[in-house]
Amino acid sequence: MPLVLRMHHVSRSFSSSAGTVEVLKRVTLNVLSGTALAIRGPSGCGKSTLLYLAGTLDQPSSGTVEILGENPWSLSERMLASFRNQHIGFIFQDHQLLPQCSVLENVMLPSLAGFTSPRECRGRAESLLDRVGLSHRLKHRPSRLSGGEKQRVAVCRALLNQPSLLLADEPTGNLDPQTAAEVGALLLEVASENDTALLCVTHSDELASAFPHTIQMSGGTVTFDSRSSNSGAMG
Repeated sequence: MPLVLRMHHVSRSFSSSAGTVEVLKRVTLNVLSGTALAIRGPSGCGKSTLLYLAGTLDQPSSGTVEILGENPWSLSERMLASFRNQHIGFIFQDHQLLPQCSVLENVMLPSLAGFTSPRECRGRAESLLDRVGLSHRLKHRPSRLSGGEKQRVAVCRALLNQPSLLLADEPTGNLDPQTAAEVGALLLEVASENDTALLCVTHSDELASAFPHTIQMSGGTVTFDSRSSNSGAMG
């Protein structure tokens, strides 16, 4: 299986009035295609920072990050945006749908970069929405959807360009237990179907237990569970 994400001795620090704060400390992580990885740990331990670095939304203070063998920060700003759009999908806790756009339009937003034909993108968007049981909601605005439906739309949007890397930051944090379980199962299913590498930050014991691999973060460092370290998929 190809290596999708490689982090080697990655650190990230920020300056504050109290001095330098080191959020990540020499993290090394390798993730293969088709790997589903839950990231656990208390608030402030560096989980979201790790996810933003993996998504090229932030740059490490030291160490290297490679995605599909590419150093994203060797690219120009425009090329990096294109690279991110083609290869990385994002799902956030608050879904971040545009209220003025329909469900179908929200899912098709990543297609605005123009890498594929509008007809092909529309067909894929409609197929994804049918896959998650929302084919009857194509023209509805987000305000008419439940929380679980909004998050399913966000999943479809993240998958539109068939990314190699799917990043989810507390994707079930605002959902009731039953809906959270459904969205969690959906994430794992679609990632497996598309052989996508999935990294998911979560505080949910239930969601984390459904993932085949887990890492625990504390004080900016990473500890692998026995399943992950023995799988050869990371570490």
